Amino acid sequence: LPMAFRDVNARRHIGLQQLLSLALTGRTLLGPMKACKFIVDESTNQCTLICSAVRLIESLDLTSAAGQLLNETIQAQNKEFRTGMSTLLFLVGAWSNAILECLQQNVPVSAIVSVMSEGLNSCCATVPCLQMSIHDVNQELCSSSVRPNAFKSQTCQIGCDSLLNPQIFPYFQKDISTPEEVIPINSSSHQDDDSNFNKRLVSPVTGFGSISSLVKPAADKSTSVISGSGVIASSCNKQKLTHSRYFSTLGKSRFSSQQGNFQRFLSGPSADPCECYGVGHLPMALSHGNQISVKLLESIVAYQQERAECSGSSQFNIAEIVTCSLLGLPESYSCVSPGFVTLVSPEQAAVIKYFEDKPLRVLLTDGDLTEQYRHLGFNRPCNVRTILEHPSLLEGRDGDLWLSSMLDILISFEVNLVLVKGNVCENLMERCIANSILVIGSVARGGFCAFGEVTGAQSVTYLTQLNAAYVGSGAQVELWKGCDGRAMDLGELVPVRIKAPGIPLLTAVLTTTVASKMQLIEDQFWTLAYRLHHALNDQKVFLGGGAVELLCLSHIQTLAEQPLQPANAVKEFRNPWLATSATEYKSVVLRALASGWKQYLSVVMCNSAKAASELEACTSLEHHLKKAAECGSPSAYILQEFRRGALLRGGSGPSADQGEGVTVYDNVTAKTEAWRRALDLVLLVLQTDAEIITGPKRNHVSSEFMFL
Repeated sequence: LPMAFRDVNARRHIGLQQLLSLALTGRTLLGPMKACKFIVDESTNQCTLICSAVRLIESLDLTSAAGQLLNETIQAQNKEFRTGMSTLLFLVGAWSNAILECLQQNVPVSAIVSVMSEGLNSCCATVPCLQMSIHDVNQELCSSSVRPNAFKSQTCQIGCDSLLNPQIFPYFQKDISTPEEVIPINSSSHQDDDSNFNKRLVSPVTGFGSISSLVKPAADKSTSVISGSGVIASSCNKQKLTHSRYFSTLGKSRFSSQQGNFQRFLSGPSADPCECYGVGHLPMALSHGNQISVKLLESIVAYQQERAECSGSSQFNIAEIVTCSLLGLPESYSCVSPGFVTLVSPEQAAVIKYFEDKPLRVLLTDGDLTEQYRHLGFNRPCNVRTILEHPSLLEGRDGDLWLSSMLDILISFEVNLVLVKGNVCENLMERCIANSILVIGSVARGGFCAFGEVTGAQSVTYLTQLNAAYVGSGAQVELWKGCDGRAMDLGELVPVRIKAPGIPLLTAVLTTTVASKMQLIEDQFWTLAYRLHHALNDQKVFLGGGAVELLCLSHIQTLAEQPLQPANAVKEFRNPWLATSATEYKSVVLRALASGWKQYLSVVMCNSAKAASELEACTSLEHHLKKAAECGSPSAYILQEFRRGALLRGGSGPSADQGEGVTVYDNVTAKTEAWRRALDLVLLVLQTDAEIITGPKRNHVSSEFMFL
């Protein structure tokens, strides 16, 4: 990603300046109204739309040591939490700038490191007062008339002409772009072994003010496995959401006004006043404005909740979720489908049509299905000399021999379906198609494990290890059908669905007609899924909307105003020299740390259109800080403002004159780890790249440019 760069001053700390320059590129990614960026590949001239710090950093030319450390830090946060990377990136820049200012004031590096570390530890010890348990959150969300929902209070009409295709998961909520849209039922849709979850279907919204009713698919004569009296439509007063996560209030968004409310399946009488299901309204409260992903995730949660009631398994298992991206279909076709949905070639689709509705014998291959593949840790014989490493499969006789032997093994064990975790040899794929053997490569780990459990198949590394005990049975394949009941042909690739009786696997089918948007949609879905996953694991969440950061800012400013006695400093830092240094510079360093929080909150307010400028945002922050100090308990003041929905609302913008707020929450562990990683990275670069500047002439500034 080539772009203009700031001059790097050779007389200042080079590493921190590089971190600051890199972090500035992600400034617009902070907050609920992210300004997406187009990343252009110069080699292909193709572009991708991104709104994630991970995708941004992956696209930058990180040739410097500081850039590499930043990339590793963000990748570590992404690998563990899949959320919090934009916060991490921004704070790296804000605190790098703050430390540069400290260095300008000749603050010793040791004092900066010790005071900043102690300051952040103190913040992390203070913010638990703004945590809420999941149980309390659900109770509060369900009992409050202010709901974290982007949809007006509606009821839905369910009729035979508006049922979703029974192949698609019945809890699927269609993304509705126009209220009048009706999806007709496909009377010839297949009823499979998943049908115990397809007893009662809910249609998308067909209009405002309509009535909810209960309908079963025509082909289904059995009773529902769900106990209780059926579908109950919520009639709670709900509030439209313009931006979500931060400072969102009742707005006049045309998009919001066209949305219908969700319908729920109940497993019996509920004490919940708005009759929510499963994890309640938590997905919406954690969505931060990502409405389409909320609908898909609520469908998944409801499906898994019902399975949990039957099998006693976990309510939400993220390992049982995979995604399939279909380019060329409208976003309204996004849905959740039981089983594994993937893309295959038209030649493979012809084999699938032949096998449709037939039980198949399944083989799982853990690795690549190629002649050159060797498992991890493979040691070559020490007394063998290799003459040719990769013989051509077309010219070499040995290559033909390998292809023939692999095909003979599959035929001898009557294998119809091979699921491969890695890549597949194209020549072997062609021979298998010619012999009506379906080979699917690049199968996600979740799908791989799920099919092993329900079919009894055991994975092998090489086909030569195969025996009858490793082959499973009971899988089925079919062409994937959209909401209108039609199979989809996307040109070069055809979407298909692989299923098996009782398989817990769910595929979130993500669709769009804009190629550059596909990665963005997939990233948003997984971000929300992992937010819910971590919230349920922690069993607690932070108050959102900037509440936690505001408390940190207030707390650090209070610490900065308190004089540190030398005796207490020695006890705290366990080093007389360090204690003296910390005492002298404590106020300066803590104010620098607080400036990071202040900059974070002001940028979020500006990005959310809740303040016209950073000056106005800072004025609003000072107002809140003053009132929090006058209250005597900043946490009590912040909690009160949070529940009023008036926390950190600026004086301008479309919603500034309205007092209602929307309740939003954040992950606990992911947020605090993002803080710690950001400060650890900045302090690491500070200590390892501290320079003694000698030689440059006075006022000399390097003309070097960093290259992004």
